[in-house]
Amino acid sequence: MPTRPDAVAALPTAPGVYRFRDAGGRVLYVGRATQLRSRVGSYWGDLRDRRHLRRMMLRVARIEALVCDSVHEAAWAERNLLERSKPPWNRVVGGLEVPVTIHLDTSPTAPRLGLAAVQQPEPGVRCFGPYLGASKAKLALSGLERLYPIGHAGPTRSSGARELALLRGGQDVPLAQLGRAVESVLDRDPTAVATALAALAARRDAAAGAQAYEAAARLQQEIEALEWVVAPQRVTTAGEQGRHDVTAWGDDVLVRLRFSNGRLRSWEQETCTRPAPGAKAPEGWVPFLRRNAELAARLATLPVL
Repeated sequence: MPTRPDAVAALPTAPGVYRFRDAGGRVLYVGRATQLRSRVGSYWGDLRDRRHLRRMMLRVARIEALVCDSVHEAAWAERNLLERSKPPWNRVVGGLEVPVTIHLDTSPTAPRLGLAAVQQPEPGVRCFGPYLGASKAKLALSGLERLYPIGHAGPTRSSGARELALLRGGQDVPLAQLGRAVESVLDRDPTAVATALAALAARRDAAAGAQAYEAAARLQQEIEALEWVVAPQRVTTAGEQGRHDVTAWGDDVLVRLRFSNGRLRSWEQETCTRPAPGAKAPEGWVPFLRRNAELAARLATLPVL
């Protein structure tokens, strides 16, 4: 196995997607990482259960990476890129997670917080997402219902539902208030998110203190799932139509992300001596694009072969 290249040390410990190119510029492989430096560096180890990639590693001439704001964003970026083009060493077109949306219905007759496969809500129903990973989304919903028992808060609820709401602390909270609380969390309001996560952590710690370890473990899963759902991610958004590019320039490298109908469809990099005409960094994208342009320029000076 070749010696680990200097480009690996240039990678951050942040989440993101990475790709390997050969000497001719062909993309060999696209992957995602919770920690880019550790994950990419592992390819210069013994590969263990990835032995089929050994021949590929002899051809890697360049490493490229796109730093993401969350593991969830990295998962979406990988999925979107692989759905458009599958490099020769990738085995799966897109990720294995199932895309889902969360629907919030606060109608007095049948309030509900649930999952749906597509974003086509009925009138009066708010839709959030999409998210990758149905199992994670279900756990996140369990945690939200634990804190804000919307499904048991309607005026027509049964005696059993009223008792469950009482146990969950929602007996005196109006339905509209519960709905607003859930909306604030799923809209990623920082205060609402922090409050919800702290409340779940308090219940987890109380369960562990009472030696209810299974309950504590379940609550920890719900915390992690809620963190996944509310984590920042901009490479897949609902409701956007049309095509647009976002670009950034660092030293002699231009990074261009192409979007179609709210989904990242192409990640391009090219060498240039000045920003290309029309290169822009939209206001909300400035930190994201700046750090990726700087990383692209750095990696361009560190070829593998």
